[in-house]
Amino acid sequence: MIRRFFPAVSMTIILLVILASATGTSLAQGVEKEAAKEVLDDETAIAEAVGQDAEAAELAKAAQNPLANLITFPLQANWNDGAGEYDRRIFNLNIQPVIPIAGEKWNIITRTIIPVNSVPVGETDAVFGIGDTSLSLFWSPAKASSLTWGIGPAFTLPTASNPELLGSGKFSVGPTGVIFYGVGKWTMGIVASNVWSVGGDSDRADVNFFFAQWFLNYNFGHGWALGTAPINTCDWEADTGSGDPCTIPLGLQISKVSHLGSRPVNFLLGYYKNVKHPDGAPESQVRIQVNFMFPQ
Repeated sequence: MIRRFFPAVSMTIILLVILASATGTSLAQGVEKEAAKEVLDDETAIAEAVGQDAEAAELAKAAQNPLANLITFPLQANWNDGAGEYDRRIFNLNIQPVIPIAGEKWNIITRTIIPVNSVPVGETDAVFGIGDTSLSLFWSPAKASSLTWGIGPAFTLPTASNPELLGSGKFSVGPTGVIFYGVGKWTMGIVASNVWSVGGDSDRADVNFFFAQWFLNYNFGHGWALGTAPINTCDWEADTGSGDPCTIPLGLQISKVSHLGSRPVNFLLGYYKNVKHPDGAPESQVRIQVNFMFPQ
């Protein structure tokens, strides 16, 4: 009886050892697989984060390039303080769609500015409405390079809802050009134009208007950038009294490429002080821009 019992016990113990070993091996393999999956998930998350940061950095530079082959829809709000006899505020919202038309050797970049303004009248009143529309067309080499340029015509259309206070009442046309240079983390360049009136209300003053916006940016990465992009203007036909017809601002702006849902958006905040301006013109400007980007 005893002799029969011990072989059975021995066999049972052996089976239990084999089962425990197999179970332990399966558990170990499961733990190893789970650990490998976690490492793979971490590597994927890191790769995605790196890819998003690289995309944000490239989009930040593209947003600074007036000739980029990139559809953008900037909404730029400007609060211009210290205007007129009562130091009032002029509010200006520029709707600025940029649509490139790609070609084999040349690109055509269309830049439109539709201003929506609130202009003070007297001590407490104000006039709100649409101003004159600006349209620029740039012919630019399609081949990408660190230094690129574009030239073409610029137009001003008398679309103001209140021509007396918000517009010139004139059709104007002239040349425009842009130069852009990007190297490493830096981007720089200038956009300039001058338009002269060629038609419109004969009772209104002629238009001879110069515009120049130079820019310089340093990109920190991850979509962050610090720079300056002051808008210099000269209204050569304006009645400025004893004042200078030109406005020259100095200041800084900071921007960040982020996402609203899946849409990349460049957010910008800037401040500029007009170190030179006509009598009665604003003394400073706060600029906030939200630029919706549509990579192709």
